Amino acid sequence: MNKSESTNLKEGLIIKGPFWPEEIRVISLKQIGSRYELKGEGIKYEPHRFYPTILKEEDFEKIEVISGQDGPNFSANPKQFRLALEAKRIKMSYEFDPLFAVGVSKIDPLPHQIEAVYDYLLKRPRIRFLLADDPGAGKTIMAGLLIKELKYRKVAERILIVAPPSLIGNWQDELFEKFGEVFNAVNRENINSSYGTNVWEKENQCITSLDFVARGEGVLDSLKNSDSNWDLIIVDEAHKLSAYRGSKDEIKRTGRYKVGEVLSEKSNHLLFLTATPHSGVD
Repeated sequence: MNKSESTNLKEGLIIKGPFWPEEIRVISLKQIGSRYELKGEGIKYEPHRFYPTILKEEDFEKIEVISGQDGPNFSANPKQFRLALEAKRIKMSYEFDPLFAVGVSKIDPLPHQIEAVYDYLLKRPRIRFLLADDPGAGKTIMAGLLIKELKYRKVAERILIVAPPSLIGNWQDELFEKFGEVFNAVNRENINSSYGTNVWEKENQCITSLDFVARGEGVLDSLKNSDSNWDLIIVDEAHKLSAYRGSKDEIKRTGRYKVGEVLSEKSNHLLFLTATPHSGVD
């Protein structure tokens, strides 16, 4: 700032300079003889600190105006501004609507689905949950609601679904049609076409077959050795991740059971789905 601009330090300007430990807002500027009395208040800390400062003409060269000199010009594109504002509103809507994912999805959830997701799953700081319900109870709907809610909360970005091969298409169709979520299938074809790279790191939303991971050559190792973990893993028909007792009472770990161990290590949130009642003993 040159000398001729020194008297333009109007009330409300945000300025900085070596005379103050923080940026200040100008309250007033008054000339006293050959010097100037500038009164300002800090804006960084609470409560605001008052700064009365006596300045010489040459001191104004060390002051920089940060904002407020010309005021807002309102020159931005109004359509783009409205779009950005609407995006911000949608992004924060979940804080005001406890069932936000329901409102933005093409579903009419049943009471037990709402209860499972919002009264049990979302209230856990870290989801490690076995959801056992009758066939046809809509576990895919519950999983979709959980996915949407965690994504809106910026808790989950990388999501993996592990399902029986016959149900992969159903999962993809339902998640896309009802929730607008796209999950790319990981199979032998795209693993072979991704030679030299780890296919599990290429997409943030994947779906794969349990038996493919358990029995495919090198598949489980590639999943285990991937650098990126998953924020959420959902396993359908999770009762298949089983071990059994051998003749000498030792535990026999099946290939599917080993998949479950790796999934547990590679995930933050883990949801098991099954229609088979579980006693909690075996």
